[in-house]
Parts: sequence; structure tokens; C-alpha cells
Amino acid sequence: MIPVTSFAGKTVAVFGLGGSGLASCHALKAGGAEVIAADDNADNVARAAQAGVTTADLRTVSWVNFAALILTPGAPLTHPAPHWSVLKAREAGVEVIGDVELFCRERRRHAPNAPFVAITGTNGKSTTTALIAHLMKVAGYDTQMGGNIGTAILSLEPPRMGRVHVVEMSSYQIDLTPSLDPSVGILINISEDHIDRHGTLEHYAAVKERLVAGVQQGGAAIVGVDDIWCRNIADRLDRAGNRVVRISVKNPRPDGLYVEHETIVRAQGAARSEIARLGGIGSLRGLHNAQNAACASACALAMDVASDVLQNGLRSFPGRAPRMEQVGRRGHVLFVNDSKGTNADAAAHALSSFADIYWIAGGKPKAGGITGLTEYFPRIRKAYLIGEAAAEFSGTLGAHVPHEMSGTLEVAISSAARDAEVSGLSEAVVLLSPACASFDQYRNFERRGTAFRDIVLALPGVTRVV
Repeated sequence: MIPVTSFAGKTVAVFGLGGSGLASCHALKAGGAEVIAADDNADNVARAAQAGVTTADLRTVSWVNFAALILTPGAPLTHPAPHWSVLKAREAGVEVIGDVELFCRERRRHAPNAPFVAITGTNGKSTTTALIAHLMKVAGYDTQMGGNIGTAILSLEPPRMGRVHVVEMSSYQIDLTPSLDPSVGILINISEDHIDRHGTLEHYAAVKERLVAGVQQGGAAIVGVDDIWCRNIADRLDRAGNRVVRISVKNPRPDGLYVEHETIVRAQGAARSEIARLGGIGSLRGLHNAQNAACASACALAMDVASDVLQNGLRSFPGRAPRMEQVGRRGHVLFVNDSKGTNADAAAHALSSFADIYWIAGGKPKAGGITGLTEYFPRIRKAYLIGEAAAEFSGTLGAHVPHEMSGTLEVAISSAARDAEVSGLSEAVVLLSPACASFDQYRNFERRGTAFRDIVLALPGVTRVV
């Protein structure tokens, strides 16, 4: 745990009592603060009270003595409308921040030079975070990984020299971290997502930009420049005098890192040098994973990791479930879990990685649907549509891709496995990459991925891929 001493002797309101909210309560109390917490879910309130947290209805208590509101990232800060607790805080002149902001304040107070890597992007941030943490461990660092990847940041060990914190950050978390100041900041990419929570793509991109704009003096801002939003951000950082490392997997660069023929290359003026090779690394297959690996490699270089250690770390990376997780095989059929492919851009990465695909798609639809995936339709032998988006996706696929309305994940897996098995293809891939959120049928993409894994491994004759 990281005791939060910056609010010692003060009273703090906490809204949201899931994992990060409870961790914030305990960390604040350990640092000497008085905590009053709430949640819209009565079960969460009861669980927190049982854990020794003081709870109250924040709608009815006085806000005069509150020094801050620690808000769960799940509650809207701005769009479509601020959460009621945010309105109460603003009315009382109380700052609204999140748990990563508490971490940043503790780091500045106690270990301002301790290495802190923060990662964001529309797609690939969990894989990049896990890969960086793996590389740091291989390099001998005491590595603490948390944030949006699943472990509450305040439940990690405190910052100190020789210990690196590798933290995945969503746009919601960045919004609640006004003094975000990593020693290495990574922005992988930006595409349309979460507009319901940010109002416009411009605002969404501006929030993402803050992570790399806040990098400490002497630190590194690593930016993937294969989309226009990130290219413009990198240029602005350059003009502001920041140290920027540009990453591309589409074009050679005159500076920064790029990927060519499955090799990560560093360009420095006229000089070119091979950094690492990605060929044959199953956990990093596909152009999207090349981007993740190049960003992670740039981070390792910024942390002075030797090239042979970097190469060994890339080769030993086990991958990150449920992102392109090879779950099982039955004969010539490979089952791949890409449940984290929750929008069309993410699904494109998976579809580009295989030639003969039996595609399971659908769920709670997002803006744009799958209209941007037409270039990958020739790779899809058949699609199996599930959830709320099934009818919309069927209309887009039309006569271009054979498909069926499977309805549920279990039916889709059974049908896809049957069709792939009788196809006669040398390697048929049953791919779950839904291009949708999970909320219509599953609580989150992890649950959906777990369900896929369990159903596949229960099929007769399937052997687990290890």
C-alpha cells in the first residue's frame, strides 16, 4: 500500500467503492486523513463499511470541511453530464481528483526521481503496459504494475529509486490527474472512442495529450505518429521543447523508432541501427503488436536497458489475455481470444493478423460499427454475430461475407468451430474480436474473454496452447 500523507489531518470525500475506491480509502486513512465514502451501489457501501470505512450519503452531509473529492473514473466528470458528487464538490469549491493524482503527489513528496512510466492510447495500452512491466523485470527492476490494467495504483508498493511503477491510464483517469508527471509518458495512438464521456474527439485527444505533455524535465515523451492526432501532438510537444520519441510501424522515419521487415530500427539523423527483431514472437504478431513493441522498446531504451536484455525480454513475453490470446487448438483450428477488441480499430488489428478467419463479432455497438473494416472482409470465411449489434453488423456484411445470427457466444463458438473444422484449411482461426463493448451480455471484456476461454477449452479434442 502507498500511504497518502498529502491529506494528513484533513477530511476527504471518496465516491466510488470498487477496487480503486476502497484502496484509496485505506491509503488515505493510512496517511492520516479522515475519509467519508459513498457509492450509488448499496452493496459496495456495505462492503466498504464492513472493511472499516466510514460511509455516509454525500448528498446530505456538509461539504464545508472536505479537502478533496476522490472520484472513481467510472463516474462522469464532464459528459454527458457531471456526476452529482462532482456538482456538490464544485458548489463547495472542493477539488475533484482521482487515485493516480494521489500517487503523483506522494511520489513528488517522497521520491520525485523514482521511475514512473505512464501509458495511454485508444488501443494497445494494456498489452504495452504488460510488455513494459515484463521488460523492466527482465532488466532487474523492482516492478510495480497497475492502474487501468486492473490493480489499483495505491495498493502497490511506494515509489523509491530502483523501483519502477508502470501504470496504464484511461482517458477518464487522466482527466482526474491534473499534475500527472511521469518520467516516461507513452501515447500509442488515438482513434474515435469514448465520445459519450468526452463530448468530442477533439476533447478526447486533448485529454490524452496531457499524459505526454506532463512528462518531467529530462524525461521522454514517446508518441506513436501513425495517426493525424498523435502526429500533431508530437509536433506541439517538440515546439514546446519536450524530448519526443516518435514511433511508426507504417513508414521509415528520419528520427525515432520504426518497424521494417519485423525489425525495430532506431533512426538518429543519417544513422540507422537495429534495436530488436520481432519475427517468430507469437505473442507480438501483427502490425498492432509491432506498434506496442516499438513503444515498449523506446521506453526500455529511455530506461537504459541493454539491447540484448531488450531482445530477450521481447522473446520471453507471454502475451496479455484477453488480447490476441491463443487459447487452444483442435487439429488445424486455432482459437484466439481478442475480447479486448472493443471497437473497430482494435478488431482491425486482429483481423489483419490472420488469413482464414471464422469471426465472432458483436455486443453493445459503438459509433461507426464495422463500416471501417471492409478491407479485411476477404480474410473472413464466415462471421458469427452476437448481442445487440448483430442486426447492424449483418447489414454491413451483407452479401460480402457469409454470416449467421448466432445470438450468444456459446452458439457462435460451437458453429465457428464446426465450420472451421470441416473447411480443409491448413490453419483456420476462430477469432473472438467483437468490435463492440461487452455490456449487453457481460459485465466487462474480461468476463467475456473468460467465457470464451472456458467454452473453447470445454470443447471435445481441444488442447490448451501453452
